[in-house]
Amino acid sequence: MGTVQALLEKTKGDRWIWLIIILLSLISIFAVYSATGTLAYKQGKTVEKILLTKHLIFVVMGIGMIYIAHLVDYQYYAGISKILMIITIPLLFYTLVFGTSLNDASRWVKIPIIGLTFQTSDLAKLALITFLARMLTRKQENIKDVKTSFIPIMGSVCVVFVLIALANLSTALMLFGVSILLLIIGRISIKQILVVCAGGFVLLMFVVFLGPRRETYKSRVNSYLHPEKQHSDKTYQADQAKIALASGGIFGKGPGNSTQRNFLPHPYSDFIFAIIVEEYGLFGALIIIVLYLVLLYRCVRIVTQSPKAFGALLAAGLSFSLTIQAFANMAVAVGLGPVTGVPLPLVSMGGTSMIFTSIAFGIILSVSRDVEENGKKGLSEDLTKPASKMNKVIVGELPAMT
Repeated sequence: MGTVQALLEKTKGDRWIWLIIILLSLISIFAVYSATGTLAYKQGKTVEKILLTKHLIFVVMGIGMIYIAHLVDYQYYAGISKILMIITIPLLFYTLVFGTSLNDASRWVKIPIIGLTFQTSDLAKLALITFLARMLTRKQENIKDVKTSFIPIMGSVCVVFVLIALANLSTALMLFGVSILLLIIGRISIKQILVVCAGGFVLLMFVVFLGPRRETYKSRVNSYLHPEKQHSDKTYQADQAKIALASGGIFGKGPGNSTQRNFLPHPYSDFIFAIIVEEYGLFGALIIIVLYLVLLYRCVRIVTQSPKAFGALLAAGLSFSLTIQAFANMAVAVGLGPVTGVPLPLVSMGGTSMIFTSIAFGIILSVSRDVEENGKKGLSEDLTKPASKMNKVIVGELPAMT
C-alpha cells in the first residue's frame, strides 16, 4: 500500500489524461479478451492464456512506459530527435527490402534474440514528430529561409512519407497530415506549406500508380466506392463489420457475446471497435468517442499553456497523431473509409505498437508536468509581487515562440 501511495505521489501531469489512459487500458483488456476466441482456437490455446501471456503483459508494460516517460524532461527528446531520424530512415528502407511481409506489405522487422516483430512506422511517427518540433523551434528566427530551414523540414517529411507509404499508405497519409498541422502551428508560410503539399501529392501519385501495392490500393478504393460491383471476397471485412454494428443496437449484446469475432479476420486489432459496438452498442461506442475527444481537448489545453515552443509543438504533434489514428480506425470500422490496417490506440492488441503509443502518451504527460510546475512556480512568484506587477502578469501576452 505504501509503494502504491508513493507512486501516486510521484505521478504528475494532467489527471484527466491519466484517467483516460486507465479507462482505455481496461476497455482494451475486456475487448481483447472477448475478441480473441477464434485466435485462441486456431493456436490451440485458451483465451486466458493469450490474454495473460501476451496482451495483459504489454498493457502493464505500456503503463510502465507511460510512467517512466512522463518523469523524463521532455526537452531530452529534442536532443535525441536527430539520432532517431538517422536511425529511422535506413530502418524504413531495410523494412521495405528485408522486412517481414503480411498481405503483400513489408511493415515489420524482427528484433534479434527476443524474436518479437515491430512496425518501423511506429518508430518513424515518434521520430518525425520530435524532429519537426525541434527544427521548427530552433529555426523560428529564420523560419522562412529556404536553404537552412525549409529544405531540411520538407525533405524529412517527404522522405519519411514515401518510405512508409510504399508499404502502409494510410499511416503515411495520417503522419503527413500531422506534419502539415505542425508546420502551420510552427509559422511556416502558406506558400511553403503549399509546396510541401504539392511534393506530397506527387509522391502520393507515384505510390498509388507505380508502387508495389498499387493493385491493393485500387481494389480497396473500388470496394469502398462501388461495393455492389465487387465480389463478396473484396468487401468481406467491411460487410462483417457492418453486421457487427447493426446487431449491437443501443446497449449491445453484452460482454463476451459477440458473434462477428468468429468471422472478422482481425477482430482484436483493426476491427476491435466493431466488436465493442456489437457487445456494448451505441452506448459503448459513444464512451470510446468521448474519451478520445476529451483527450484531444486536454492536450490542446496543454499546448496553449506550455511556456516553451518545443513542448507545445511536441504535445500538439503527438496528440494529433493519436486522435487522428483513433478516429481513422473507428471510421473504417463503421464504413466511413476504405479498409486499412490502423489499430485503435491503447485498445487494439499489438505489442510494440502499444509500447510506442505509450511512449507518446508519456511524452505528452511530461509536457503537462512541465506546465504544472511552471504554473506553480509562477503563482508563488506572483504572490510575492506587488499588486500592480501581478496585474501585468495576469493581463500580459503569452510568450512569443522561441
